[in-house]
Amino acid sequence: MFKIQTLNNISVAGLERLPRDRYEVASEIAHPDAILVRSAKMHDMEIPATVKAIGRAGAGTNNVPVPAMTARGVAVFNAPGANANAVKELVIAGMLIAARNIAQAWQFARGLDGDDTAINQAVESGKKQFGGFELPGRTLGVVGLGAIGVKVANAARALGMKVVGYDPTITVHRAWQLASDVQPALSIDDLLSRSDFVTFHVPLTDETRHMINAERIRTLPKGAVLLNFSREGILDDAAVVAALDQGHLYAYCCDFPSNLLKNHPRVVTLPHLGASTREAEDNCAIMVADQIREYLENGNVTNAVNFPEICLPLNGGPRLAIVNSNVPNMVGQISTDLATAGLNILDMLNRSRGDVAVTLIDIDKPCPDDTLAQLQSIAGVLSVRRLGG
Repeated sequence: MFKIQTLNNISVAGLERLPRDRYEVASEIAHPDAILVRSAKMHDMEIPATVKAIGRAGAGTNNVPVPAMTARGVAVFNAPGANANAVKELVIAGMLIAARNIAQAWQFARGLDGDDTAINQAVESGKKQFGGFELPGRTLGVVGLGAIGVKVANAARALGMKVVGYDPTITVHRAWQLASDVQPALSIDDLLSRSDFVTFHVPLTDETRHMINAERIRTLPKGAVLLNFSREGILDDAAVVAALDQGHLYAYCCDFPSNLLKNHPRVVTLPHLGASTREAEDNCAIMVADQIREYLENGNVTNAVNFPEICLPLNGGPRLAIVNSNVPNMVGQISTDLATAGLNILDMLNRSRGDVAVTLIDIDKPCPDDTLAQLQSIAGVLSVRRLGG
């Protein structure tokens, strides 16, 4: 029986992927094997030593202490792409809101007074100030061509826009999904100089923090629109507001309200709605629950942000799942200890990612407690688990 602790309300669609005859799931639970989380901040939380995996029902893992968990041999999973359609739709909505001045026009209409005749007269005299422009023929720059960025780029092309994309680490899988007429940019500055709209779909790191600053804003064409439904901090909001006040930028739409932004007449801030759809919440919970289950039961790793991808089909017998530092002679020491214990290796797979490696070993009979302890004592071994028969 595995114990799963939930730190937020996790979609029932995801929890149903954890069979009740093998999983106990609760928000308050002692000695959990795994934690499912959405937005709860875990950096100051005392995470039990029994935890083997953390599943973030979403793409970003900024609320999870990933380096500390990696040092403990704890896998941290996320759900990349599960909310991609939800974010894509909000980006498209943001472009339309900006281009047609919808938010400002709505506020104007809500403030109309008098009888219907007076309102109609006010509408006719006031609507000119909200005249906008159409999207076809305009150029959208997409920074980050992962699951979300690709969907945004393809949707913009379907709306008749030109699209320029920049992502030096784009995967082959995403490249195949991208519309063939999306133009590659040589750099972020190249993309900015060619774009009427720019949307960002990158994680917040030291490299991406304030990647759009006053200097880079000046490379944008006059009247450009910026959209940030990715992470707060990627744009320097003070620089954006200054450019709006100077008339260089036309509008800014984002998912991160602040005192600086929320009342600005050319800014539309939304309350972090990017993944706030029933479908996205279900998809994220299902994906991360499946990944947690596969890891706990079989040791296989998919979509971990700190572990390598690894999959070894079960042969029905005992299995060892070992997480260790990626240093020389780890597999040799492990194999020697198993041979000393008279355990025959039937199948083995080792994969590494950065400083961490995962080794799955199918053996011919169950691993004794003393051998398990010997494996755990090897310098550099972070965790050892017995799985399977």
